[in-house]
Amino acid sequence: MKILVAVKRVVDANVKIRVKADNSGVELTNAKMAINPFCEIAVEEAIRIKEKGQADEVIVVSIGDKACQEQIRTSLALGADRGIHVEAEDGVQPLAVAKILKALIDKEGIGLVLLGKQSIDSDNNQVAQMLAALGNMPQGTFACAVELTDGKVKVTREIDGGEQTVLLSLPAVISSDLRLNEPRYASLPNIMKAKKKPIDTVTPADLGVNTASGLKIIAVEPPPARSAGVKVADVDELISKLKTEAKVI
Repeated sequence: MKILVAVKRVVDANVKIRVKADNSGVELTNAKMAINPFCEIAVEEAIRIKEKGQADEVIVVSIGDKACQEQIRTSLALGADRGIHVEAEDGVQPLAVAKILKALIDKEGIGLVLLGKQSIDSDNNQVAQMLAALGNMPQGTFACAVELTDGKVKVTREIDGGEQTVLLSLPAVISSDLRLNEPRYASLPNIMKAKKKPIDTVTPADLGVNTASGLKIIAVEPPPARSAGVKVADVDELISKLKTEAKVI
């Protein structure tokens, strides 16, 4: 069985982002970039499944400009076998991403797809669900546990009321949540080996996918700064401020 894992290049989670002066987007110049944390968890889970002997190959795909190959190489150093770079302009929308992944699933004969539940830049949480719908595949989103058995995959999902367990037929789509696993660090020997692992480059047109977007970003603005708190002398003053200043009661 082949496992396909999608990874996205994002600003490192530990970096404080800045909005461009013209409010056209986020300033990426000299910003440290990394694999989206949820995607990294998906890569780790795919590698663990292969290490158990339940998969033959782990393929990592990333969509974007040539810089995305850095995150593919990182995934290869963690233990993935092969990379696919879909060369496209930045800002490919979730539906186009899902269509690209669907084309790769058909081309490669994928048995299991692992994705991060969302990316930390746009926070859309859409690709896994769209991909499952396009491919008519069962889905297990927000996964905190994954177990393959008897040609099926049991997925424990995080939901508002606790956890839900679903049994999916393969091929299936799974999106990872934070509690699924703790990603490993790449060792120096594996980093060196990753340099020799193959990365294929294709374009959306090669896959028959149109990535033109109907969305237009009007402006990007940072959230307003929080005002300082104040101390009140008694309950009456607190109630007065809640009524007259905060206007919440």
